[in-house]
Amino acid sequence: MTPRRVRRWLRWPDTVLGRTALVLVLALLLSVATAVMLFESQRQEALEAIGGRNAAERVGGLVAIAEQTDPDRRHGTLRRLDTPRFRVGWGTRPVVENDESFGLAAFVRDTLQTGLEGREIRVSSRPGPVGGPDTGMFGRGGRARDDDRPPQEAEPFPPPGEGPSFAPPGAESLRPPSLNRPHHMIGPALRISVRLDDGSWLNVLAPLDPGVSLWRPRFVAPLLLGLVLVTLAALVAVRKATLPFAVFAAAAERLGVDVGAPPLAVTGPREVRRAAHAFNVMQDRIVRFVQDRTQMLAAISHDLKTPITRLRLRAEFIEDDEQRAKMLADLAEMEQMIASTLAFARDDAASEPRQRLDLATMVQGMLEDLEDMGVACSYTGPDSLVIAARPVALKRAIANLLDNAVKYGGRAGVGLTTGGGEILLTIDDDGPGIPEDSMERVFAPFFRLETSRSRDTGGTGLGLAVARAAIRAHGGDITLANRPEGGLRATLSLPQA
Repeated sequence: MTPRRVRRWLRWPDTVLGRTALVLVLALLLSVATAVMLFESQRQEALEAIGGRNAAERVGGLVAIAEQTDPDRRHGTLRRLDTPRFRVGWGTRPVVENDESFGLAAFVRDTLQTGLEGREIRVSSRPGPVGGPDTGMFGRGGRARDDDRPPQEAEPFPPPGEGPSFAPPGAESLRPPSLNRPHHMIGPALRISVRLDDGSWLNVLAPLDPGVSLWRPRFVAPLLLGLVLVTLAALVAVRKATLPFAVFAAAAERLGVDVGAPPLAVTGPREVRRAAHAFNVMQDRIVRFVQDRTQMLAAISHDLKTPITRLRLRAEFIEDDEQRAKMLADLAEMEQMIASTLAFARDDAASEPRQRLDLATMVQGMLEDLEDMGVACSYTGPDSLVIAARPVALKRAIANLLDNAVKYGGRAGVGLTTGGGEILLTIDDDGPGIPEDSMERVFAPFFRLETSRSRDTGGTGLGLAVARAAIRAHGGDITLANRPEGGLRATLSLPQA
């Protein structure tokens, strides 16, 4: 896997659903890991406590057996009780030199003192030397010492009467319970020393059973299954919780295309209901604003028609033919401006219903009309392309773009393509183009470039504004760009649905 792909996988999610789901999953994993760690810690403590209590009970029984057995027979008795998993020794010295007064050792000592009152008891849970012949145990860390020699060559214990002078009567029974066979202890162990009535020491090495490993299929499988189920439930809940965001986004896009779209349903949690209500109030205010603007312009247009008509009548009485023609041309331009302004304000594209139409056939028909007028035109694209659109508004937008190409570029080269989920209609001309800093300004209402759009060419400065408004009402857009070989290219994009 390449570093770029790794960075892409490790990138913070870009959606609310992804981020919320990631946080929930990470929090779930962290909480489960913490719970498992606490459970394992408590489990180990419980196992150690159980092991310590069992060891204390067994040591108590060994003390009773040792003191009730004659010293001559004590060695054989203890030897039979010595096992690889529970070492027993009897000697003149304790195996525990430094007693511990905390933790598990203190717990075991307190348990022993309950049944062995008055005796000296030493307990340690730390690893340390097991001792030699004077402790009755051999080796370190729970391993019997054999001096690296085979069992038959190991040094025998001194015979009775030849041992140390400080040995108690019956010193022959102080020899290790099993000198010639190795003992293996695995894991942590308790070292316990109890002073007997005759002054000798009973030494025990009791291993602490760590228990069966926690990470086994019987434990891990239900844990993983629970994690998967909880994660899936969390993802479903997060998806349901974030669904209103998608609904609001779709409503906002729909509002940008159709200001008269139906309002949002006020359902869901309280916060979602409040947001939906606020969105509906905003949409209602926008609708009222558009209606008020349209009514105002319609009133102005109606009021201006009367004086324009009077001026036209008066212009007919002017004797100078040239002045009369100029005045009538100005009045006609005023009427055209008023009509265009009113059409732009009404935004007819948003109210016209959508219909199934053949865009390729429409464009080719419009180009044939221009060719009949002697305009050079060309078309590249499919013979048929059926889409759902508002016919009048779409035809008006394309007509405005073609009109600009013919007026200011001398010809119209049209291309129609589809791909990437959208339809692209390009219109090329051979004109002077547009300065880069004016590419967006030309879409503003009543804006005209003085160098190329003079009063002699006509126009009100609303053609591109009306065209873009109509295309955006379809969910598309119009962009302009200068061609490298000269001229201007207008690109009309529509969603392919």
